[in-house]
Amino acid sequence: MVLNPVITKLAGRLVVLASASPRRREILTNVGLRFEVVPSWFKETLDKSSFAAPHLYAIETAKQKALEVARRMPIKHLKTPDIVIGADTIVTIEGDILEKPADKQDAYRMLSRLSGKEHSVFTGVAIVHCTSKTDSQMEYDVFDFYEETKVKFADLSEELLWEYIHSGEPMDKAGGYGIQGLGGMLVEYVHGDFLNVVGFPLNHFCKKLAEIYNPPPKSEIRHTKYESIPNVETFNNPGDLESGLERHTENGEAIRIGNQPGDQDNRSISHHCAAVSVEAQGSAKGPVEFPHNIADLLDGFKASKTLFVASKLKVFDLLNRHGSLKVGEVADKLQTSVVGTERLLDGCVALCLLEKTYQLDSLVYKNTEQANMYLVSSSEYSLHWYIIHCNDHVWPLFTHLEHAVQEGTNQNERAFGSKMEDLFQDAYCNEKDVRLRFMNAMHGIARATGRDVAAVFDLSRFKTACDVGGCTGAMAYELVKMYPDLTITVYDLPAVIEMSSHFRPHKQDTHRVTFTAGDFFKDNLPKADLYILSRILHDWSEDKIDILLSKISQICTPGCGLLVAEIVLDEQRRSPARALLQALSMTEGKQRSGSEYSQLLQKYAFTEIQPKHTGNFLDAILFVKQ
Repeated sequence: MVLNPVITKLAGRLVVLASASPRRREILTNVGLRFEVVPSWFKETLDKSSFAAPHLYAIETAKQKALEVARRMPIKHLKTPDIVIGADTIVTIEGDILEKPADKQDAYRMLSRLSGKEHSVFTGVAIVHCTSKTDSQMEYDVFDFYEETKVKFADLSEELLWEYIHSGEPMDKAGGYGIQGLGGMLVEYVHGDFLNVVGFPLNHFCKKLAEIYNPPPKSEIRHTKYESIPNVETFNNPGDLESGLERHTENGEAIRIGNQPGDQDNRSISHHCAAVSVEAQGSAKGPVEFPHNIADLLDGFKASKTLFVASKLKVFDLLNRHGSLKVGEVADKLQTSVVGTERLLDGCVALCLLEKTYQLDSLVYKNTEQANMYLVSSSEYSLHWYIIHCNDHVWPLFTHLEHAVQEGTNQNERAFGSKMEDLFQDAYCNEKDVRLRFMNAMHGIARATGRDVAAVFDLSRFKTACDVGGCTGAMAYELVKMYPDLTITVYDLPAVIEMSSHFRPHKQDTHRVTFTAGDFFKDNLPKADLYILSRILHDWSEDKIDILLSKISQICTPGCGLLVAEIVLDEQRRSPARALLQALSMTEGKQRSGSEYSQLLQKYAFTEIQPKHTGNFLDAILFVKQ
């Protein structure tokens, strides 16, 4: 397959799809691309009349979607992507652009116009490479292209039109139809890439990736650097711009528009790249760019609390059971007010956690695919209990952040009325239901990260492993699935081991995972070829880390491995923001960069193999005993 040669080059990179479209997600998943979905918040309000051709509008919209996500993620999602993929699909007929219908009458207008005629489907795609420069600025390389497919509709009767519209399918589809669903019955023929009509031109995308990763010699590429650019919203004549253009925004970002040979029409550039500053004295050179990142931060706590409350009320569980419900039905089943429920559901729609659509002339709400996978409490990779943990235990701590900064101490006593010298011991030794909730939270995170941590290195040379502080065994179960010759001992406190059976997978052979009780600061560790420390080192003081690593070093023979799974900071300690914000909880430990972990482990005779950024909650570094 044409994508296979570049899959290995994307391994370890955080690839993001800036789209909530389940069709695009399915297309890319089916070819083995590992990526994260972060829907774009870009408002598709570009003036269509300012573009010389419809495909230029689709390209520009895709570019803005991808750039919005690339800029937002380090602040809002607390991690910096390596690659962001944006896409926009439009239907055109007689030069007019048809996007998603606003309502049923709009869908009828679109479909009536397409009836019996041939139209074009364009998808614009933008691939944004994000690079963090040494002075903390971000640089974006943008590669874009488009694909056109011709589609002919049959002559549609009024009865067929309205039957299709009442199905609800047209409401979230460009042009008012989905060729992969019921809309396929409207189509007489297709000339070109069928998947392009579904929403993503896979073949062209694969070719473009091949071009990016196997570029022509640098001597054949001409880049023109501009120190300033015209102050415009969009360029009326995109063809006047050089390809390979580099721009600098007022906040120091450098954006290069990197078109490949043959993409002669793909030269539009956005108003985001064209902002210039206003001098403090008031002599304006152009409009001040709105501080989107600050606005997002102001609303960030509202978004988090919306997720927390919806999870605590088990909104996602309810919609998963029933498929879709009206707002009154949701309120009745949750025993909440209709007005409050509607606002909560609409907030979840705005956050791309729920979908709102028409069904038999009524508005209904349903889960997104992502919500079904990660937010339903019973799903295999559910984060539900970790979200509840964040609401009940992390959120209260951060309401006292001012005191934490002033005092440099954990705020558990202010938040909960009791001082915890050891948060983990307290959670484990409490009542069983409290302990179970805490373990459920840790299990959710370990399940979500385990797959990627297990895959990032080739661990097949190790036959035995010990997951130190492995809690429920979630990481161990993922590892033995990937390595059939590996056996793992999960080592944790007796109170944890007592309840580990609650988390044993039902559809997996678990005989190669065993559990041993003990205190890794006080007791001897089991003998193994590989030791795993996942979310351990960042929490403890230097003295306690010395005790633990000394134990591991003494028991290891040359060639034994140590797999560390943590959030790894960049060398300037500026990102990812998620790690730096987590440090504000003021635990005994600290967050470290890759070189800091290397220096730490060298003291205990371990040599670093290579740090890997997984794009998940945790990164990984593999060390080998000298």
